[in-house]
Amino acid sequence: MATIEKLPAKTREESGTTACRRLRRNGEVPANVYGHQKDPVAIKVAADDLRPIIQGGAHVVDLEIDGGLEKALIREVQWDTYSKYVRHVDFIRVDPNERVTATVPLQLVGTPVGLQGDGILEQPLHVLQVECPAIQIPDVVRIRVSALDVGDALHVNELTDIPEGVTVLDPPESLVLQIVKSVAEEEAPAEDEGAAPSEPELITRESKDDEDDAAEG
Repeated sequence: MATIEKLPAKTREESGTTACRRLRRNGEVPANVYGHQKDPVAIKVAADDLRPIIQGGAHVVDLEIDGGLEKALIREVQWDTYSKYVRHVDFIRVDPNERVTATVPLQLVGTPVGLQGDGILEQPLHVLQVECPAIQIPDVVRIRVSALDVGDALHVNELTDIPEGVTVLDPPESLVLQIVKSVAEEEAPAEDEGAAPSEPELITRESKDDEDDAAEG
């Protein structure tokens, strides 16, 4: 379970695209807080305070809004086009003992023995959907893979390091990963030495770019 970080925040009166752009230029991120039968609150947080929390994989924070403190689940994060900075965040108020759903990344521990030969690892599933108390959301679910050999597979119902109190919502039969034998690339068939070389196709119609250049000239 991750340490719950305190995140200072302030209510904001400004709204709309222009106001949000102004906040971002000043190093702040616009956000909203919802839930628990309370009115939504528009807030702003310092980007420098928020960035390490998001990058650290936190799920729940202690929001300190204008001196008040309440636990909130990071529900949605909007990134810029290149995922360099956070544009907007939605928080959901939670009770410490309330069960919530969350997405938790899978972390492989060790190197499969099957990779020492001609095996390759295929991993269709990289995250788990879980349900657990809000303050017990795990940072990651670890999978020990050292003993896996070629032909071995691991499914959701075979995961053993699920923390107590955490329920996995993914179908039990879902394939997490498998070690398969690598297939050598087949050699391309040799050309018939007696066959006459084919001539390149003659293109007589001007390309669209040529037509556009001619039109501009």
